[in-house]
Amino acid sequence: MRFFKKTNIDFLGKRKIWYIISSIMVLIGWVSIIFGFLEPGIDFKGGTEIVLTFPQKIEVNDIRVSLAKVGMGTSEIIYYGGENSVLIRTSEQAEGITVSDKIKNAVQTAFPDKKFEVIKEDKIGPKIGKELSLDALYALLWSFVGILVYVGFRFKFAYGFGAVIALVHDVSATCGFLAIVGYLAPGLNITVSQDVIAALLTIIGTSVNDTVVIFDRVRENEKIYRSMPLFDVMNRSLNDTLSRTVITNGTIFAVLLILLLFGGDVIRPFALAMFFGSICGTYSTIYVAGAFVIDYKRIRNRKAGLVTA
Repeated sequence: MRFFKKTNIDFLGKRKIWYIISSIMVLIGWVSIIFGFLEPGIDFKGGTEIVLTFPQKIEVNDIRVSLAKVGMGTSEIIYYGGENSVLIRTSEQAEGITVSDKIKNAVQTAFPDKKFEVIKEDKIGPKIGKELSLDALYALLWSFVGILVYVGFRFKFAYGFGAVIALVHDVSATCGFLAIVGYLAPGLNITVSQDVIAALLTIIGTSVNDTVVIFDRVRENEKIYRSMPLFDVMNRSLNDTLSRTVITNGTIFAVLLILLLFGGDVIRPFALAMFFGSICGTYSTIYVAGAFVIDYKRIRNRKAGLVTA
């Protein structure tokens, strides 16, 4: 099935404008990471997480008021699956299960006539949180290295490096987007948890898949149109795979949009990261990975005194 019959869009003709846009997106992402604008969840900074379920609807604000009386009013409180269950997260540290007992006692005291059940109860110490942070960083770095090696061997080094630059762009831009959303809409409780790291790794996988498909078409077209400059071959390949890109990524966007709208508060950071990251991945395949290969070849050929590719 072809969504577009035949197109002849000059994708790479305005790539320098998109370079500027991409640079701004990456800069925002790195500033968010370096200066701590991206709020880490308890997975990485340590704390306690507990889920309470009640036989009837419970107001989040009532829970917050009850916790404020015991000095825990800044805890993160969101609905968990329904309006009769709440997820409570706090970065407060104490030995053993002291914090979770403090939460349960405060809620029980505030609502003596409402019996609740503890569905989930987790405690993460600051040391474990630091280890998880390092593990998440290593996972991202090793994924970049693996993709550089794979794409570099399957195609050429320039293609592998272009793919990795595009992936760094996707991850950085997504982090910046989450930081902006978290700042503009604090009520959404956007924090970086293991779910968000999973989303970033998934974005890397889906983005590089799209990139490999296009690079495969470039390699095929280079054999067919031997006298055609690489710039024209790349543009033709992007047009050839446009229907596949729209159909494949369109279905992904549809699923993620439904997940974002109806998935609930708990899964919202994951869905939001995936949704924006998938858009970035589609865009970066064209305007970052492909554009980098074009300009890398042109610079190399210019230095060698050859005709511009």
